Amino acid sequence: MTPSPVIHWPAEAIWEAVAPTLPGFTVEILPEIDSTNTELMRRGRAGRLEPVLLVAGAQTAGRGRMGREWRSAPGDSLTFSLGLPLAPADWSGLSLAVGVSVAESLNPAVGLKWPNDLWWQDRKLAGILIETAMLGTQRYVVIGVGVNIAPRDATGLSTPPVGLQELLPGIGAAQTLLRLAGPLVQTVQAFQTFGFAPFAARFNARDVLRDRAVTLSDGLQGTARGVDASGALLVHTAAGMKHVTSSEISVRPRSADQP
Repeated sequence: MTPSPVIHWPAEAIWEAVAPTLPGFTVEILPEIDSTNTELMRRGRAGRLEPVLLVAGAQTAGRGRMGREWRSAPGDSLTFSLGLPLAPADWSGLSLAVGVSVAESLNPAVGLKWPNDLWWQDRKLAGILIETAMLGTQRYVVIGVGVNIAPRDATGLSTPPVGLQELLPGIGAAQTLLRLAGPLVQTVQAFQTFGFAPFAARFNARDVLRDRAVTLSDGLQGTARGVDASGALLVHTAAGMKHVTSSEISVRPRSADQP
């Protein structure tokens, strides 16, 4: 049996960068857990609402959007969650703002697919899962991020995956975390103050669906036209422009041979 790679996580460097602007912030590394999102929600419901970045070497029951499975093995992917109390005036577009932060921290070639995936060359590089709960008098949010580091098997996946190492040869999970963590916290704090509007143009600049024919899971078809200031997906249909806001709707580019 091949031993798991030893990963030297940059916990102290991340803490030093974030703690001055986020009081009470901690970084915690776990070798293995069912899901970092699930664990932080458990802690939140137990009254532990202090801001924390929880990183897993491996996840045994990781979750993606709409209940999809996201398993991870040590070194093959980066999975972490940021949990903290948050009180924006409007929650609309948080997953998009997080996507902007992650993409900008990785590479100019990384694109964004509404509402919470990162793509490169029409393959999925990363995903975002955001969960919130009203705990006492505070709204607690858990922002989960999963990034493929090494190549992944595409079996059973509707969108083929791609590993970050194909785009950035030699990069590992620890280096990727160091790139992402500080800017992510800054993004979440900016979102709390200003909402999604300041991020809209940055999202649209990386939007992989823009000006492409798309089909939504509810049957709607049209041409994607970017997002508005609230983060709604704009789809130009035969009946006019539609503003798609439901995070339970999935969107796929329509190939040339589809009706």
